[in-house]
Amino acid sequence: MTTPTTIVIFGASGDLARRKLIPGLYNNYCKGRLPIPFSIIGYSRSEIPQKDFQDRMCAAVKEFSPSSFDQAKWDEFAPSLDYTNGSFDDDVAFDRLNEMVLAKEDVMGGEGNRLYYLSVAPRFFLPVVQQLDEHKMSQERDGLWRRVIVEKPFGHDLESAKALNRDLHRYLKEDQIYRIDHYLAKETVQNLLVFRFANTIFEPVWNRNYIDHVQITAAETVDVGHRAGYYDSSGVLRDMFQNHLMQLLALVAMEPPTSFEANAVRDEKGKVLSAIRPLTDETLAKHSVLSQYDGYLEADGVADGSKTPTYAALELFIDNWRWQGVPFYLRSGKALKKKTTEIIIWFKQPPHLMFPIPDDQEIAANYLAICIQPHEGLHLRFEVKVPDTDADMRSVDMDFHYSDEFHQSEIPEAYERLQLEALEGDATLFTRSDGIEAAWAIIDGVIQRYAQDGSPPVGRYEIGSWGPQESDDMLGRDGRKWKHGCSDHN
Repeated sequence: MTTPTTIVIFGASGDLARRKLIPGLYNNYCKGRLPIPFSIIGYSRSEIPQKDFQDRMCAAVKEFSPSSFDQAKWDEFAPSLDYTNGSFDDDVAFDRLNEMVLAKEDVMGGEGNRLYYLSVAPRFFLPVVQQLDEHKMSQERDGLWRRVIVEKPFGHDLESAKALNRDLHRYLKEDQIYRIDHYLAKETVQNLLVFRFANTIFEPVWNRNYIDHVQITAAETVDVGHRAGYYDSSGVLRDMFQNHLMQLLALVAMEPPTSFEANAVRDEKGKVLSAIRPLTDETLAKHSVLSQYDGYLEADGVADGSKTPTYAALELFIDNWRWQGVPFYLRSGKALKKKTTEIIIWFKQPPHLMFPIPDDQEIAANYLAICIQPHEGLHLRFEVKVPDTDADMRSVDMDFHYSDEFHQSEIPEAYERLQLEALEGDATLFTRSDGIEAAWAIIDGVIQRYAQDGSPPVGRYEIGSWGPQESDDMLGRDGRKWKHGCSDHN
């Protein structure tokens, strides 16, 4: 990447820029992965002198990426940081921004590529894109690209997501839009495709003939805290299921793409999402559980009598050849026992047991635990014979941890990877408009049905537990249990 490149961060005074974006860009610079030459411009409504902005970002890198901070490297990086302020629909402010971009490009040797990062509230997505269009800042020409990264949440429901897609497409081509889901850039998530399609020992059994069911968990120990007002208008289904969990399901269940090219991968993900069987009024109570942790209704900002769930569990089925009849259990919640994001692939029991064991004894099923956070790695459980016995068996684990194998004290942040992918024009880890709408179609259907009169009640669960009893019962009726396959190993 040797073409001059300007990166503009809208919302540069916000928490995301301080915690993730600037540290990510700094780390990419240290690794020699940013275009040469490059410039970074922060834009937000706050009035901040340029030197103060640089000092704030230096402090941010020291705080949120301390192991990589090097004063000499920062002194090289800091001159690339500039700042200007204005509202997100201010013509004059965008004139000033455009002049700053052109001036930076002039210093770098001429017009170059541009990456715009929308680290702003969703209500500002369209005003920013409109201003970029009106000032001819997003128009591609002469082989130079213009890309826009859009943060989540992408819509509040299916209709708003469709409307946002339509609005963005009025000003940008689909291949200019990079809708971010940072879960997709976590190392273990990226490894899913390599694990499945680069190892012939797994893909042949990755289907309904050998897999009994799949569990996907994203558990948090924190409660809603000071975000109660925002969270009460969102809830766990919008906050976690529509984006993160549905994307993880798609990666687990997708068919092999024809190549690792972005659209080939996203085509297959879209097919899987569109094949998920929607929950209906008749199946809602059986295949879903919504609940709140004790005390949620007393949090500041939560509406009286709110039915917003802080925990949800869904049982979904994919109506295609590979997965017919295999349940996918998805759960996520706040104020739970441990923080973990994991995928458990449960394999079927052997079809015949020839070993001399009691009639009422079963051999434990094999499972594969894919640990996404906080301990990235894999655990494969299988059975072995206990020495000096006829046929006593014990479950053992074959483990892999990124930190042990690659001797890295820190795995790169997801945002660091996503920045690099956007600069290189690789949209594989970003979601496409049809994928967004397909995921919303499933989750919005659940939300709307729970809003109807006569819908199942929203239950309660204890803080520090693994969620409500009803969630355990949903699996228990088919003889299954939730497994904590990663947190149990750490």
